[in-house]
Amino acid sequence: MTQLNNPTTTRAWAFYDWANSAYALVINSTIFPLYYASVTKGQRLNAFGMQLEPAAVFGYSLMLSFLILVFLSPILSSIADKRGNKLSFMKFFATMGSLACMGLFFFTDISRIGLCLGLNIMASIGFYGSLVFYNAYLPEIASKDQQDTLSARGFSLGYAGSMIILIVSLILIQFVADDSNRGFYTRLCFLLTGIWWLGFAQYSFARLPRSEAKNTTHDSLIALVRESFRGVRHTAGVLFRTPSLDVFLGAFFFYSVGMQTIFLMATFIGDEIGLDAGKLIVTILCLQLEAIIGAQLLSRLSAKIGNSRVLIIAVMFWIIACIAIFMLDKTNPYVEYQFYAIAALVGLVMGGLQSMSRSTYSKLLPATDEPTTFFSFYDILEKLAIVVGTLTYSLLIERTGEVKPSALAMAGFFAVGLLFLLRLNKINKVA
Repeated sequence: MTQLNNPTTTRAWAFYDWANSAYALVINSTIFPLYYASVTKGQRLNAFGMQLEPAAVFGYSLMLSFLILVFLSPILSSIADKRGNKLSFMKFFATMGSLACMGLFFFTDISRIGLCLGLNIMASIGFYGSLVFYNAYLPEIASKDQQDTLSARGFSLGYAGSMIILIVSLILIQFVADDSNRGFYTRLCFLLTGIWWLGFAQYSFARLPRSEAKNTTHDSLIALVRESFRGVRHTAGVLFRTPSLDVFLGAFFFYSVGMQTIFLMATFIGDEIGLDAGKLIVTILCLQLEAIIGAQLLSRLSAKIGNSRVLIIAVMFWIIACIAIFMLDKTNPYVEYQFYAIAALVGLVMGGLQSMSRSTYSKLLPATDEPTTFFSFYDILEKLAIVVGTLTYSLLIERTGEVKPSALAMAGFFAVGLLFLLRLNKINKVA
């Protein structure tokens, strides 16, 4: 049995956010999308037998990675619970993702677009796959009264770590590089991101507890997979028979569609209104700093008014931000400052909503010796949300040629999530 609230263990757990968030910021949100957009600018890509916008192909490739995870996560999670090798799975996905980041260094031009998209899919699977097992540690290592704080601590460390690697990348691209070698230094940032992720993750891997294997009569892999399917069905039954969990997961799915899609399209929104890469990166850097403050503030607020009410407030701010994005007009001389104001609003709630979602789910879970299987459903819904969001986003880009209409669609998803949260607040006020 793992000791709850052990400082060494909780520190090691939170530090994995420091390690992997470099991918989330550099590869998912800023430098890689900007580099991808510059390499593919003015071209249409052949995908699925059609000529598509590069931004849409980018979205579809990520969608594929999430679909793969949707099928893999519940089975691997159940196996991890039964064999007690959750840490091994976490190491595998983190290693795969970080090596794929390093491989993006070789994406030199449009002729290597297949390599680029393949590695991006692998990096995405590695990042989000490792989070399934990482998040499942939370109820095992922290008592319920400490889970909000620890979850916020993890996200705060993640934002801080990713800021450092982004600053290093910005210095390399803006000050060390010149026009003749800027592409090389940009790709060097992808290599550094993978090294950062894999290197710092070793601290967490060395100190996180190894789970105990369950007694099982099934030794063959096929028998274990069958047993895992039964375990997944049992867990699903528990989840959807518990009203508070049922309603929370409904809310989480719908507002995750909006939140995760806005994260993915943020760079393209800035590019659409004419914001240059330097300003966009600095804006996102400031947004990360604000997210640290927001995560801590919402964690403290939850102790006073409860998790469900904090989630309601955060989602309402997101709805306002989405509507404001849709109303941006690139011909307006003040559009740049409007974008900064929206980014400030998003920064205040993005870290808090992510952090509070994770800890709220953890606190709602029944006592269980299969936390990884339970958290796999949380992660599956998040991945399905991203699939729905990226599909909506990509289809709207193809239909309209613009990114902004997607923001209005995301406001609709947030609004449905808000309705679920209002119901959750009535059913079960989470302490």
